[in-house]
Amino acid sequence: MSIARASIDKALITWILMLACLLGGIWGFATIGRLEDPAFTIKNAIIITSYPGASAEQVAREVSEPIESEIQKMGEIDFITSSNKPGISRISVNIESTYDGTELPAIWTKLRNRVEDATRSLPPEAGTPIVNDTFGDVYGVFYAVTAPGFSDAEVHEISEFLRRELLAVNGVADVAVAGLPSEAIYVNARTSIITNLGIGPGAIGAALSNTDSRTQAGSVTQNGQDVRIQAPQGSDTVDEIANLTIGVGGDVIDLLDLATVERARVTDPSEIIRFNGQEAFTLGVAGKASLNIVDVGASVDARLDELMRDVPAGVELHPIYQQHVVVDEASNAFLLNLGMSVAIVVIVLALFMGWRAAVVVGATLLLTVVGTVFLMAIFGIEMERISLGALIIAMGMLVDNAIVVAEGMQGDMAQGKSARDAAEDVAKKTQTPLLGATVIGIMAFAGIGLSPDATGEFLFSLFAVIGISLLLSWLLAITATPLLGHYFFKVGSGEDGDHYGGPLFRAYRGMLSLALTLRHLVILALIGITVLCYIGFGQVKQAFFPDSNTPLFYVHYKLPQGSSIHRVSEDMKVLESWLADRDEVASVATFVGGGATRFMLTYAPEETLPTYGHLIIRTHALEEIPALRADLEAFGRATLTGGEFRTERLAFGPGGGAPIAARFSGPDPVVLRQLSERAQEVLLESSDQLQDLRADWRERELTIVPRFADERAKAAGVSRDDLALSLQFGTDGSQVGYYREADRLIPIIIRNDNAQSDSAAHLADLPVYSEAAGTYLPVAQVIDGFDWEAQNTYIVRRDRVPTITVMAGVPAGVNASSVFNEVRGAVEAIELPEGYSLEWGGEFENSTKAQASLGKQLPLSFISMVLISVLLFGTIRQPVIIWLLVPMSVNGVALGLLGTGLPFSFTALLGLLSLSGMLIKNGIVLVEEIDLVRADGVPFRQAILDASTSRLRPVVLAAATTILGMIPLLSDAFFASMAVTIMGGLGFASILTLVAAPVFYYSFFPKERKADAAARKAAKAKA
Repeated sequence: MSIARASIDKALITWILMLACLLGGIWGFATIGRLEDPAFTIKNAIIITSYPGASAEQVAREVSEPIESEIQKMGEIDFITSSNKPGISRISVNIESTYDGTELPAIWTKLRNRVEDATRSLPPEAGTPIVNDTFGDVYGVFYAVTAPGFSDAEVHEISEFLRRELLAVNGVADVAVAGLPSEAIYVNARTSIITNLGIGPGAIGAALSNTDSRTQAGSVTQNGQDVRIQAPQGSDTVDEIANLTIGVGGDVIDLLDLATVERARVTDPSEIIRFNGQEAFTLGVAGKASLNIVDVGASVDARLDELMRDVPAGVELHPIYQQHVVVDEASNAFLLNLGMSVAIVVIVLALFMGWRAAVVVGATLLLTVVGTVFLMAIFGIEMERISLGALIIAMGMLVDNAIVVAEGMQGDMAQGKSARDAAEDVAKKTQTPLLGATVIGIMAFAGIGLSPDATGEFLFSLFAVIGISLLLSWLLAITATPLLGHYFFKVGSGEDGDHYGGPLFRAYRGMLSLALTLRHLVILALIGITVLCYIGFGQVKQAFFPDSNTPLFYVHYKLPQGSSIHRVSEDMKVLESWLADRDEVASVATFVGGGATRFMLTYAPEETLPTYGHLIIRTHALEEIPALRADLEAFGRATLTGGEFRTERLAFGPGGGAPIAARFSGPDPVVLRQLSERAQEVLLESSDQLQDLRADWRERELTIVPRFADERAKAAGVSRDDLALSLQFGTDGSQVGYYREADRLIPIIIRNDNAQSDSAAHLADLPVYSEAAGTYLPVAQVIDGFDWEAQNTYIVRRDRVPTITVMAGVPAGVNASSVFNEVRGAVEAIELPEGYSLEWGGEFENSTKAQASLGKQLPLSFISMVLISVLLFGTIRQPVIIWLLVPMSVNGVALGLLGTGLPFSFTALLGLLSLSGMLIKNGIVLVEEIDLVRADGVPFRQAILDASTSRLRPVVLAAATTILGMIPLLSDAFFASMAVTIMGGLGFASILTLVAAPVFYYSFFPKERKADAAARKAAKAKA
């Protein structure tokens, strides 16, 4: 008994299957995990090492080099970069993308061991390297908190309270706080007094360093029991610190006699955050990876509502980014689009096949979709951008299976067959070709989903959902569709005449007959059209990922190296004031000194730099961004002429950074800067579509270098360290200890009462303490003056080689790929000295890596698809006929993208793969139908005409329903290019299936064609 007949005879089992899909789908929608992007591991760790007093070159040579050398021994490393600044080494370790998230903990342990081994080679003055392997954590629930009128200590208490309470919320993995005001206890030593008394900074520092230190005081045994002795409590208030005493030469002197003590904000904070121009700090909440972010976000919001009743009045919470809201809106929008697509399918089917067929096919499609969601929930596949896109991509193939079975049953039943016989007959002819074609459609995406690298991890849900939905659609097409057809289709009398005798069928049959006769011209025309379309496809704009449909965009601003963070902050206030007057702006979050906490997977925070300013601007609607962005760019470039000003749209998917980037590597920083300058000149000469040219090493920074007079200093008992301490004492101040406030450690900084860092004129007059002489000398006595040097204060290395990157942007709306093609040849023509190399980064590198990753796996998928098609037919000619159609599938894609002006993006590539699967599927069913009709003894030419005519309605309806079902997606930024690819490609592919495939079939069987022609000629002569 066939499956289709059994589905009617054993209706209870079929109903159980259908109800399982329906009820399971409802359960799945309610419980399935929801994310914005697929859970994706950022295989990156950051190593921070301090080296106080060292220049950037010394940091690179003495700290970064030994650590990088040790890390490089690990086989898991893809590449290593480091940025070296005075006193700080920052090394970024990137792991090969073939390692998945489960392997990373062991790799990070191995990395820590390597770094620990390298620590032995570091200078004794260098700090202990800090390995941060949580750099890729995403804090998708991201708030700014404002507390005007509250003291800095109170702001810290509020932040700690909120963080502590949010960490207790079910599903929260971590809470990150940033932008809290930085305070210090400043001890301003009276220069005249300490110089007269001969009290060195070391004596004052020693007294302050243990004001509230934790020291073990031992224990005693009392009556057989050990009793711990508590050390005396230290100074835990600013007043107590001020009342400290210092022993000098046997005398005790009060600190207040020597210095003033104050608690204040640090002079140069590392970060400043504002929200809508008001000082703020940020709260970033990360949910546990296994949980539904929508539920976690709702729980966080509910808890915050409760907590806000307990915090003082005036403290306000402002959302910067709410991933759970974005995901919920995206899911609801998808469900709406999906519902519209299914409705369009049902309406089209009702118009061309009648309402009965529309109900049968529409119900099967609905069951397939909800059943897929059910299985996604069971297998732990979250509902996110990629998995939702997979359902849409599969839509064309999902509806095709049911249409083939329903159309076949309807035709047979109109001829008087019972539902059981019709189901069995149709299933017998189509279930194997449909299964083979379905598997081929799945295999088209196997190269993506089964790729062992990052692309496979990011897109695995695409392959999984397409595989689940297509196999389920085949199963339901041969079970649910026959049963529903049994209930809804009517048995005809058998006297209704030719089922394919309508005017549309007759017109198609006549046209196809002419095409078979003029097959040589048809084939030449197809080849010519294909060549022209491939030429046209070369004119299609290329893009990696489209811009996001979240109404956010960024501002990046950098002042020259050495600029004060306060100057950047003031420039940001100019932008904030301008934006405050724009009605389109919903909110502006300002970050000075570094980027924001990573609030979404594709957001890469900028490295901490005092010269960097960053705005996250939210508008009320997505459509408002282009005009606002253009106006802001014009204002920012005209007003903030002292720095580098640029804007950036939020984009889907991985990538980011400059659209065009060229990396020059080599040993000499001077030569690298020359190559950088030459590259920027060439870029400007090669294209007028470039903007924001810059190099990541930034400008050289002026540095004051004292010329140490060794002989005089030696005679005076002054060392280089003494001189450095004196200069620090008279400018920024020296940290000598900590003041404890609850769980906070507030630094204690000692400095001269006239310390200043805004001028160099006073440096020679600063007093330097001679430990040997027990007295102070003017700095001028131990130096031969000061030199001013322009130094590299930001040196980037890649795989241990100094590397400078020249970056450029393109104006909004301009395709980066086309501009890159304009400038590529000219930059590559730059003559490089021996030992220097050029590599391209930016969008070119990102897209090349992604497509190369696909290219490694696609041959295996292609071979599998070819093998399945050969096994399906057991011959070679039929598969060759089908595969000849595949290169022509690009024709409609080129026409569609050129007509709409949309770029061929990564999502469009996925649409092209889907299109190839649909085309092969239609081709298999058509060619199989021709073989079956021929097997019934029908003459060769007539068999081609009859079989092709019988496939006209399924092919046209499947194409029409898919094309029209894509219409709701044209307004979605992420799916638009994919929708046009499928719509244009499928429209042309339908012609290929209905015309090209029969013509190729007719041409590939010359013996049968000649025999059939002779038979027809003989029959005509006899008549």
